Amino acid sequence: MNEQSLPAAADAASSFSVVERIAQSMPTLSASHRRMADYVLARPFKVAIMSIDEFAQECNVSIATANRFARALGLPGYAQFRAQLAQRFEEALEPIERLRLELTRSASSFDVFASSLYEDQRNSELTRLSLSAEQCEKAVQAVLGAQRIFIIGFGSSGFLGGLLQRGLSLHCPMVECLAGPGGVSHAARELSRIKPGDLVIAIAFPRYLADTVTLAKAAKANGIPLLAITDKPTSPLAPMADICLYAHSQRQFLSNSETAALGMIEALSAAVAHQSKDSLTTAALLTESVMPWLIYREKNND
Repeated sequence: MNEQSLPAAADAASSFSVVERIAQSMPTLSASHRRMADYVLARPFKVAIMSIDEFAQECNVSIATANRFARALGLPGYAQFRAQLAQRFEEALEPIERLRLELTRSASSFDVFASSLYEDQRNSELTRLSLSAEQCEKAVQAVLGAQRIFIIGFGSSGFLGGLLQRGLSLHCPMVECLAGPGGVSHAARELSRIKPGDLVIAIAFPRYLADTVTLAKAAKANGIPLLAITDKPTSPLAPMADICLYAHSQRQFLSNSETAALGMIEALSAAVAHQSKDSLTTAALLTESVMPWLIYREKNND
């Protein structure tokens, strides 16, 4: 190998994943290092959030041995080994790392309450400031113009989807949230019924669920308009969506905040109600239908 090829070889080596490094090094690893390698391959996510002390204890080796294991894989030390392993789970690990950092700081329960509410307030304000008048109008017209609306979203987004269904159902012919007990297979089955004139609304926030993205792609492939409610333009839903409504969702202790997302859902529902032709009649009928179940006091005219 000549000198000019050395940098290229170094770059290629640095691009190897931890799993690839283990596979290449396995024949030459000692018994203890092989045991550690097996542990990493079986529990990569768990190891990615372990300190060197925790990893050494789990593998019943010394801290020095844990460092030597990293060097046996061609890495300077355990810190670099863990960082490279964590790259595979970067987005999933982000809230854990933020939580780890926050837990090192002294704070009372009141401080956490206040900080959490401030974060939600900030997210809501950022969401308001980033609103696009064009996208808002397109979203409302798409909802009001749709014959049927199918809402997809799983995990916490499934709960948001249910609230969106509740908000839109009074003003639209048919709204169905597909996050139900049948899971993604039921959602896929229901989406097989989509046809021109329908609208799919997809909800996804970090950590994005592959099922939501897959179903959104399927709907888009069938030529169905897609309205995405998500957090930012780099969301996997954004490139395929015809209309995007962005809700800022960053939190310290959780992967995302549902507050701004719920605010966006309520804003969309309010805008749809405002432009719906029968809003007043619908509101009166709804109030009349639920009146027997409401607790209220009759005014005393004395």
